[in-house]
Amino acid sequence: MTLIIQRLLLPLLLTLSLNIGAQGPAAPPPPELNVKGYLLIDFYSGRSLAEFNADERLEPASLTKIMTAYTVFRELASGRIKLSDPVMISENAWRTGGSKMFIEVGKQVVLEDLLKGMMIQSGNDASVALAEYVAGKVESFANLMNANAQRLGMTNSHFTNPNGLPDPELYTTARDIARVTRALIREFPQYYTWYSLPEFTYNGITQQNRNPLLKRDPTADGVKTGYTRAAGYCLVGSAKRGDMRLISVVMGAPSPKARAEASLALLNYGFRLYEADKLYPVTQPLVKLRVWAGEREEVAAVPQWDVVATIPRGQYGQLNAYVEKLPNIEAPLTRGDRLGDIVVRLGEEEILRVPLVAFEDLPKGGFWRQAKDSLLRLF
Repeated sequence: MTLIIQRLLLPLLLTLSLNIGAQGPAAPPPPELNVKGYLLIDFYSGRSLAEFNADERLEPASLTKIMTAYTVFRELASGRIKLSDPVMISENAWRTGGSKMFIEVGKQVVLEDLLKGMMIQSGNDASVALAEYVAGKVESFANLMNANAQRLGMTNSHFTNPNGLPDPELYTTARDIARVTRALIREFPQYYTWYSLPEFTYNGITQQNRNPLLKRDPTADGVKTGYTRAAGYCLVGSAKRGDMRLISVVMGAPSPKARAEASLALLNYGFRLYEADKLYPVTQPLVKLRVWAGEREEVAAVPQWDVVATIPRGQYGQLNAYVEKLPNIEAPLTRGDRLGDIVVRLGEEEILRVPLVAFEDLPKGGFWRQAKDSLLRLF
């Protein structure tokens, strides 16, 4: 069932009636970048705004740690581990080469510190310590990483370790890395803010955040650098200006300067040529939907998250939105249960789909209410 959203979208519908069919000028091509692959996406929809070799399998280097962080965050959300947990550091973690947090073998480190040491200082040692604590050994943790990758639709990725040190079976793509980064920001905003911390001190050693975007773009708040000789210089960036958030992925740049400049070029390209409009906030009920066999006949519904449409500048008049309602919604309902989708189109193209969920609990009705609704449904 399709419902046109009229109450909240009335100004937009009026604009449509005046401007439908109007097209803005063709967008200029994205910048030419000296990298192996790149991708720029809109955070809210996941749509690609610019790309090159985005599906080519490449070595991720320390971009791997985005998936490591996401996997640990999911364990935190499950309640199986806590930020305050003390983690005993093994000799295996202590001996891990490359960038370090400088943890010491045989000592306990609070899990939150290990996360920050990995996210801010890119500690390979911290990554291994986290993996061993969560799953017992690195190989078992890699299995969790791959299970999460499969769940997120990262079809061209395979992880063998939590830190990105070279391995012939470790690979991903710019598109897959953007996918896990988007999921991390959406699902765990409380932890994502750590990526913007300028420095972190552990064991008397202060190390600066390795992300150059934080100093060069005041709207940037993440995410992660990476480097090995085979992978080249990599950088996942994210910035938010107004209601628009973009995620850029640069892989295989020839130098640290090149990866920073490529990331800034992509982000500036997106912010210059696109605009974002918050159509419906997550806090405001959007429609009321018919429910069968409930204490009440209707339930208020809200988007699961803010509905923000990112579109080429000057094309607001091409937007249209409607609700696709699930058939035969039945009580009982719990706040947050999915009831359908909000679909946003730009002209004929679907650009955004956001789950529509129950704003409130709705218990099952009594015998007479259920009997009445059973008769009504027959007709």
